[in-house]
Amino acid sequence: MNKAISVSNISKSFPGVLANSDVNLEINDGAIHAIVGENGAGKSTLMKILYGMVKPDSGEITIFDNKTILNSPKDAIDSGLGMVHQHFMLADNLTVLESVILGIDKATFRNINLKGYSSQIMEVINKYNLNIDLNKNIDELGVGEKQRVEILKVLFRGAKILILDEPTAVLVPQEVEELFNNLRDLRDNGVTIIFISHKLDEVLEIAEEISVMRGGIMVNTVSSKDISKKELAEMMIGKSLPRPPARQTSVGNNEVLNIENLSAINEDGKQIFQNISFNLKSSEILGIAGVEGNGQREIVEAIIGIQDYESGSIKLENTAIDDLSIRERLNLGISFIPEDRQAQALIMDMSLTNNVILGRQSLEKYKTKMTTVNLSNATKASESVIENFDVKTPNTGTIATALSGGNQQKYVVGRELEDNPTLLIASQPTRGIDIGAQALIWEKLRKTRDDGLGVLLISADLEELIGLSDRIVVVYQGQFVAELKPEEITPEILGSYMTGLMK
Repeated sequence: MNKAISVSNISKSFPGVLANSDVNLEINDGAIHAIVGENGAGKSTLMKILYGMVKPDSGEITIFDNKTILNSPKDAIDSGLGMVHQHFMLADNLTVLESVILGIDKATFRNINLKGYSSQIMEVINKYNLNIDLNKNIDELGVGEKQRVEILKVLFRGAKILILDEPTAVLVPQEVEELFNNLRDLRDNGVTIIFISHKLDEVLEIAEEISVMRGGIMVNTVSSKDISKKELAEMMIGKSLPRPPARQTSVGNNEVLNIENLSAINEDGKQIFQNISFNLKSSEILGIAGVEGNGQREIVEAIIGIQDYESGSIKLENTAIDDLSIRERLNLGISFIPEDRQAQALIMDMSLTNNVILGRQSLEKYKTKMTTVNLSNATKASESVIENFDVKTPNTGTIATALSGGNQQKYVVGRELEDNPTLLIASQPTRGIDIGAQALIWEKLRKTRDDGLGVLLISADLEELIGLSDRIVVVYQGQFVAELKPEEITPEILGSYMTGLMK
């Protein structure tokens, strides 16, 4: 078969890290090719090199038989290669049409031919069966639709090779099925797809060939027909894919969190969530399931104190916290694992020691008599997190950006559990990390639950929700529509509640 991409002896080093070492890779034209590996295996660096975001130290890249030097994403796009990132890059206040043509040919809203572009874009939509309404605003779209818009953007710019980075991370099973149908249509129309994922079931379902990276080295490329999930996992990390074990503890009697009739509107007067009521007890993991954009993020932010609410009440261990500041709530024992570790949990150019005290500067253990930071205690806390969560780092002085994504996430989870909180809010605690780091975080969440902690778990990974939760509530269009027993449902049933198909 003809080759869409050939990578020869690509190497790339960063200070103290060999990210890619003599990587060789060939991807067939018109195929779906998956690349898997642990966090830190070198996948992201290799993809950034292919997309012109990072320049390799050595090696060659050939795209459609042309040796290519990629100095920028524009060079990649000009060579026929596009990338859809895990976190969508769309402006909510634009229409789909405006989002697709944004940045093309230095066009502005004064000189752009919307009608002409609309006709051209519809040709692409029809060719690839993408089913997108160009006149809808981005903020009206579901997660799966937004992803199709991102795919449409790169196809409209002429991409014949499409890199998808963790494309199913925020999709429910029904949306994954729809995405896979789209990808097969793209492939059948001659588009080459590079599929990056940690979900081995999906990789085996969608890809014809799978390349495995470990420690910056390309270990092997295999046919999906010739390998099992267990064998693929062992090739990645040396052990089989972990699963959350069955719940073994009983929910406690003490009420950790109580929320009654919580409602909020945004600046435009639109209802964000309405009449939200639930409680959480000690030794309990309560899962909140919902497609992104249905209000679960804002409910979490209301508990922390970021999101204002017009009515209702929040109690932490029978103490009303409605009038308390964010800092006062944290000091009462609320810990929070945000959904985006880099944007919300860490300051990337600061050391791990400095990162461990973020949000905790006012705790007595981190203050001196002069109200400055107690670096000795901060260093001890950082060392404790590194040891307890197996964070791979030279020392506590390492800056956060030097860690792989999985090690960053383990550090954030460890930090939030370090000071024995009363309530842990865990939002997407294992998003975008490898199965080894995922297994460790699952183990720690179970142990803290067993030790009496109340955990509020928000996750787009439905198997994670079902496997870890003692109860699951479903939020749809800002309201709780169901409370489910994890042992009685499947991801498909849960996904149906999340998308409004079941009530």
